[in-house]
Amino acid sequence: MLPGSGHLPVGGFKVVYEYAGRLAARGHQVRVVHVAQPDLEAPLLAALKARARYAQRRLQRSYLPRWFALHPAVEVLWRATPDARGVPDGDAVIATAWQTAEWVARYPAAKGRGFYLIQHYETWSGPRARVDATFRLPLRKLAIARWLQRVVADAVGPDGEGAAYLPNGLDLDAFGLDSPIEGREPRAMMLFHTAAWKGSGDGLRALERVRAELPELRATLFGVPAPPPGLPAWVRYVQTPPPEVLRGLYNESAVFLATSWTEGWGLPGCEALLCGCALAATEVGGHLEYARHGETALLSPPKDPGALARNVLTLLQNPPLRVTLARQGHRYVQRFSWERAVARLEALLSGGELSAQPDS
Repeated sequence: MLPGSGHLPVGGFKVVYEYAGRLAARGHQVRVVHVAQPDLEAPLLAALKARARYAQRRLQRSYLPRWFALHPAVEVLWRATPDARGVPDGDAVIATAWQTAEWVARYPAAKGRGFYLIQHYETWSGPRARVDATFRLPLRKLAIARWLQRVVADAVGPDGEGAAYLPNGLDLDAFGLDSPIEGREPRAMMLFHTAAWKGSGDGLRALERVRAELPELRATLFGVPAPPPGLPAWVRYVQTPPPEVLRGLYNESAVFLATSWTEGWGLPGCEALLCGCALAATEVGGHLEYARHGETALLSPPKDPGALARNVLTLLQNPPLRVTLARQGHRYVQRFSWERAVARLEALLSGGELSAQPDS
């Protein structure tokens, strides 16, 4: 169950669609339920807007994820609220956000065993006490990162049930090496996002500092929003690139900047590594799933454009180091295959228990 419609690309939604399609390919009947108003305690104006969006998107069928090639056997449902009457019966039902977890925990047994896929510590979208309370609900919790396991453990206490470790998968066919790592021009790349905690402003300031030292630098930004105003001529912006275009952008870049102040996982950093970029990332929990300082990336504190710039400059001015980190990062992220991720989820849905860390 997803909060909101699927009309725009969202990393967490992409993960859910991948699982849905791959489970369907294994013979399971899968439905993805999108909910227009997941939080029924929202203010009246927000609730009225959500209901209006529900009616409009239902009429236009614009809730569908047209940006993602969803498996044809997966049924996508659009509901006004998470009320159990709008959810089909089944063997398992999975909440994917704190708002939907509150509902799924109260569903009757006919809806299936309740699970909670935790992709971030969502205090940016709700009060901390309310988010923490969802970790104590009678749901089987699945955390995509080790730092999220620790967050859940702190919330439930020593006597509560923690979260199983379910790391994301990567599409090893959609992203890969097409151009040699060694000969890449001094081009940097980063995701642009309007949410402050994504750190895009820090990334732009870091790139400006690098450019002052390295005038031949060129940069590529991509994202869903319109381009930020005032971009200099040496910065190119590509809005909502399809996967094949995004792969090409990664492959022409030497360094990728992962700038978030917090991150559940950080899919773009992984995709960049698959395509041969060296990674300059903030040292936050979601990046640490694959970013090891001096081994697969160079790390800097979040909210520190100066330190981020120094790492980018180091990578661009030291080609042997850049190539080494890019190659080691490329090898490291190969372990995160979708085949393994789906096998782990399938085992958990059937009531199995897994080790804390998958084999490399």
